[in-house]
Amino acid sequence: MNQALLKKIQSEQFRKDDAKFNVGDSVKVHTKVVEGDKERIQIFSGVVMGKRGGGLNETFTVRRISYGEGVERIFPLHSPRVDKIEVEREGQVRRAKLTYLRKRVGKGATLVNEKAKKVTAPKK
Repeated sequence: MNQALLKKIQSEQFRKDDAKFNVGDSVKVHTKVVEGDKERIQIFSGVVMGKRGGGLNETFTVRRISYGEGVERIFPLHSPRVDKIEVEREGQVRRAKLTYLRKRVGKGATLVNEKAKKVTAPKK
């Protein structure tokens, strides 16, 4: 297929609002759930463990602890089922994938260092 035509078709499918978040951030993902003829919004909140892919195939993994059990969910970034992505707090990590969180228990399983805000000293 012609690359220009493919890019034009894909550009229409991209997410209109830019979701700016990184690995280690705590996010709330609002997803549309269809039950019968009704549609509602369900929120999945947790820590972003990783991102992968590119273009329309980009996905991200969110992990949370539910009733003492770790639950991971993979969301397509540009899916029409993902309504919006809210960043609760920004995390500071030195890894691209946070798979080490799977081995942790308790508070350590959700704990990621919070990103420090840069404060500049006033000039004299």
